[in-house]
Amino acid sequence: MTVNGWLQILVFLVLIFAVTKPLGVFMARVFNRERTFLDQVARPIERLLYRATGVDENHEMRWTEYAVAMLMFSNVSMLLLYLIERVQQWLPWNPQKFGAVAQDLAFNTASSFTTNTNWQNYSGEAAMSYLTQMAGLAYHNFASAAVGIALAIAFVRGIARREKETIGNVWVDMTRATLWLLLPMCIVYALALVSQGVVQNLKPYDTVKLVEPQQVQKTGADGKPMVGQDGKPVMDTVTDQTIAQGPVASQEAIKMLGTNGGGFFNANSAHPFENPTPLSNYLQMLSIFVIPAGLTYTLGRMTGSQRHGWAVWAAMAFLFLAGVTTAYWAEARGNPLLKGADQRVSSSQSGGNMEGKEVRFGIADSALFATVTTDASCGAINSWHDSFTPLGGMVPLANIMLSETVFGGVGAGLYGILIYVVLAVFIAGLMVGRTPEYLGKKIEAYDVKMAMLVTLVFPLVILALTGISSVQSFGTSSINNPGPHGLTQILYAFTSMAGNNGSAFGGLNGNTLWYGTAGAMTMLVGRFFMIIPMLAIAGNLAKKKYVPPSPGTFPVTTPLFSVLLVGVILIVGALTFFPALSLGPILEHLLMSVGKTF
Repeated sequence: MTVNGWLQILVFLVLIFAVTKPLGVFMARVFNRERTFLDQVARPIERLLYRATGVDENHEMRWTEYAVAMLMFSNVSMLLLYLIERVQQWLPWNPQKFGAVAQDLAFNTASSFTTNTNWQNYSGEAAMSYLTQMAGLAYHNFASAAVGIALAIAFVRGIARREKETIGNVWVDMTRATLWLLLPMCIVYALALVSQGVVQNLKPYDTVKLVEPQQVQKTGADGKPMVGQDGKPVMDTVTDQTIAQGPVASQEAIKMLGTNGGGFFNANSAHPFENPTPLSNYLQMLSIFVIPAGLTYTLGRMTGSQRHGWAVWAAMAFLFLAGVTTAYWAEARGNPLLKGADQRVSSSQSGGNMEGKEVRFGIADSALFATVTTDASCGAINSWHDSFTPLGGMVPLANIMLSETVFGGVGAGLYGILIYVVLAVFIAGLMVGRTPEYLGKKIEAYDVKMAMLVTLVFPLVILALTGISSVQSFGTSSINNPGPHGLTQILYAFTSMAGNNGSAFGGLNGNTLWYGTAGAMTMLVGRFFMIIPMLAIAGNLAKKKYVPPSPGTFPVTTPLFSVLLVGVILIVGALTFFPALSLGPILEHLLMSVGKTF
């Protein structure tokens, strides 16, 4: 670990802190329909969209209507993306002449991008046309992010309103999230990425001659390396290289700001055309956190308790620091199995465990990126998590297991942690023997039941499918490591999909009928089965009367509340998965420490 590394991490958190208030104020004004500096441009477009689609912007929805409209929109969008993938060979902007995407892969991808997961069982530059990338995948990056923000705002309204039956209008919330927030930010951000060297064009791929021919092992039709009758690898001489390109910057901007994570290229944010410089890397990490962090201030402003918003922010920041510190320490410590190798930091080497990491980013930025992207359910990666040390790799896995509560995805992070706020307030009420209250609303049995339903669905899906995949050949045949590391690969895959994160641990072939189909269903359950109970809580809270605080009311604006919230997240969230973690990364760490491996 170096001073420079720690400085980059601390500056990152300071910058997130600095942007939280101004962005949070802006979002509160947007969703309260107050005047903003973008109204002259965005408001006429908004009116035109409502007129064309027949939306009554003054119509308020109950939580059930809000949920049904959101589900119908997501369902139609998913079917549209599936259709685009299946017929892309007949559509324009396909200079590479890519064929139709296979049925199971198209279903998995459509589920993935609709749910803001962006799990990819394919290589983008070798499977998707430019039209599919833009009109299919990039569109869903905007739509799924707008849905997440709208749901978070609906939950906040449920907390803030008194004796109301409605929580807003989903069409208005999504439209304003797109026109006032996502589109303007992405235009500026995409231009900034282009200035750093991120590609943006519609040209066909270029083919260039290699300076020196390379010997590579041939692969068969099944994608596996070919071996001759003598047992030796069948080699081939490569003299040309294909340089993939396309409309990358525009997709990269919403990929990060919308906490989507699906890369234009298979190497994702480790690819020099997606993330070419240390500055672009830092901007990408900042862009993942800015909207989720700003929403905590929006929470405080819309509910009239700004200190509560900061208390939630503080709990998130503590969990973030705990995760990045552990990951940085584990990776900088190096690999004890490499005895005799010099892994110390020096003027000639970065030291630590550099396997699977880009030299231009190093240990600190790789650990920071891995922590940020899994805290925020983004899924973008600039290093290979499979190559992290066991404890270093456990940090991204544990982050996703916390259910998008550490800043989290756009919108999803806020309503995810508010579920734990409800549980924390309920537990505090049990401690003092009185009915729990949250910002003037009594937390009753219905609210707690819905909150527990959210927290139980998540581990149930992950652990059940991980268990099945760990004992059946259709699951174990996809891993390339035996023992605890192989279990971690399977566990990470289902955790990433259920948590709508989308990052891949690596080492697992997910493009099979089992993982493709089971993964698609996992992503749909992980998104929508957790949204519906959350909206039910919001609708129930909106109907309640305001109860003035009394001397026995547990304050939700103090450091003590932040500590309680962190404790509930760790106990309810993390400990659920502790047995699985013990058999995976923890066991692997113990074996590595004594110099053993499978």
